[in-house]
Amino acid sequence: MPGEFELIRRYFASAACARAQGAVALGIGDDCALLAPGAGQQLAVSTDTLVDGVHFPKACDAFLLGQRALAVAASDLAAMGATPLAFTLALSLPEADEAWLAGLASGLELMAQQCAMQLVGGDTTRGPLSLTLTVFGQVPVGQALLRSGARPGDLLCVGGALGDAAGALPLVLEQRQATPELAEPLLARYWSPQPQLALGQALRGKASAVLDISDGLLADCGHIARASSVRLCIEQARVPLSLPLRTFSGDTEALRCALSGGDDYLLAFTLPHEHWAALAAEWPGICRIGHVEAGGGVHLLDEHGRELAAVTQGYQHF
Repeated sequence: MPGEFELIRRYFASAACARAQGAVALGIGDDCALLAPGAGQQLAVSTDTLVDGVHFPKACDAFLLGQRALAVAASDLAAMGATPLAFTLALSLPEADEAWLAGLASGLELMAQQCAMQLVGGDTTRGPLSLTLTVFGQVPVGQALLRSGARPGDLLCVGGALGDAAGALPLVLEQRQATPELAEPLLARYWSPQPQLALGQALRGKASAVLDISDGLLADCGHIARASSVRLCIEQARVPLSLPLRTFSGDTEALRCALSGGDDYLLAFTLPHEHWAALAAEWPGICRIGHVEAGGGVHLLDEHGRELAAVTQGYQHF
């Protein structure tokens, strides 16, 4: 049975994404990595932990888990408008299963290539299965996207159709089955979310407030409302739903998934009106779903502008 350092060398240090290049001056092999952000750039840092049985089902495919773990972490960089640089992985394992590790490393490698990120270090230890990833990016000084800039009169927008990952849960947990044309797009949104890194960078200097949707649209928009001290109004009829989700789940459940299901990892952002036309032409997948008013909280409106009854806000750990 290989030891800790041999496992690191075999499955992680030797990976293509672990080679020092670009802003990574020194990668795996010493006590610290060395990053060299460009002149006039700030370092953006975020950490995510994924725990077996909480953030992913037990006995899931290791390759898919590797993809998902890094994508979820990198989505935070997208929300800040940052360009990805590097990541670290702290891995707790109940046992050293080499076939499982090979799959995990392959999934991480694929997502690292897609996000242009380098693996620069981490740790392995014995314990319950969990993954903690810390991601590093760079953003020009003064251009980081925050949650605190929304103003009355701004539009409220999202980066695409919502709810697919939450709608996929019965498939992920093998509680239901579906034809491939329905199952595949939903499962792809759960297992390999695509961080909207390019959109985040395009929003620099335009969006007034941004975050990525992880715990559900209503819950996460609440963070913008609180940070910006404004009222966010979501027009229910404008919430974008994919055809596979509506067909698989039905319209009522599809809407619940979109509003409070979580795991979308798309951007939600507020935008002054003058930027909408040009941005929508460049990014046709984005959708206007509401607007910002003076006041507080998040409010769901029907087609006549009347407030609808409160629904489940979203996922909470405690």
